[in-house]
Amino acid sequence: MTLDISCAFATSMTTPDHVVTAEKLGYTRAWLYDSPALYPDVWVQLCRAAERTSTIGLGPGVLIPSLRHPMVTAAAIGTLTEIAGMHRVHVGVGTGFTGRFTLGQKPNKWASVVHYVETVQALLRGDIVEWEGAKIQMMHPDGYSTPRPIRVPFVLGAAGPKGFKAAQDIADGVFVAGADPQPNFDWQVMLHVGTVLDDNESPGSERAIAAGGHGAAVYYHFFDENGLGVEQLPGGAEWKAAYANVEPSVRHLAIHDLHMIAVNKLDQPLITGEVMQSMGAAFSPARLREVLHEFEEKGATELAYQPAGPDITRELEKFITAAHG
Repeated sequence: MTLDISCAFATSMTTPDHVVTAEKLGYTRAWLYDSPALYPDVWVQLCRAAERTSTIGLGPGVLIPSLRHPMVTAAAIGTLTEIAGMHRVHVGVGTGFTGRFTLGQKPNKWASVVHYVETVQALLRGDIVEWEGAKIQMMHPDGYSTPRPIRVPFVLGAAGPKGFKAAQDIADGVFVAGADPQPNFDWQVMLHVGTVLDDNESPGSERAIAAGGHGAAVYYHFFDENGLGVEQLPGGAEWKAAYANVEPSVRHLAIHDLHMIAVNKLDQPLITGEVMQSMGAAFSPARLREVLHEFEEKGATELAYQPAGPDITRELEKFITAAHG
């Protein structure tokens, strides 16, 4: 298998500890989520991780443009590259899921994402660019950032044709969540969530749901927020009914509570062993290797595994051991 095995994290205050563990276990890169209503600042945690590691790749996966002025993002990249080295830094950018929905907003338009990324890339080159009607440039002298040009690879988080086209136009690769691998990408990262089962463990065990239930629950959230017909999912009608009495003005807060961290209170009755298995959120080592082989055959070059639950170290260890067989 030539697929790179990387990791992704619902960014927390302990994520730097987990990145240290991931580096020791041989993970290629660490991608940290960007969703300020749920997680601590992604750049702070990336810099903390950079100071404690030496080889693992580091970057946000993925940034949401509307959350920061492009100069803020360029300066953050310059800070991380100065600590970790340009060779270790990668940057993911997307339209936004919980980074937008938790703020009561819809995802950014792809045209605005493309403009944002191109602006950040120009700033990193040292160019003078225009933003909001004014000329701006990274002006940091020595000792205040990495000297320009700052060369780091970009991927776009995409799940549909507009995003894939944008990635082909302006990025070095694509970060795929909620879609199949795509052809014609030299660098294609597939997000994978869930938990590796112990021998003879039920997918509905308390441990499995605590560690992988987020990977099943997120399907309901994604289908509902994107108008894809959540009723077609197993237990979808029951899921919709569970949120029927939530005040509409705060429904988005209830849906995304504990996003990619754990199963929230309203979702808990629906995340059963059957749902875990049907959503691919609990898998044997043999099944995991089958999935990785399928991804690779379809063009994926990297898999980013996101662990969760009370024992992140266990999840990281079990996953990479199972992946390598």
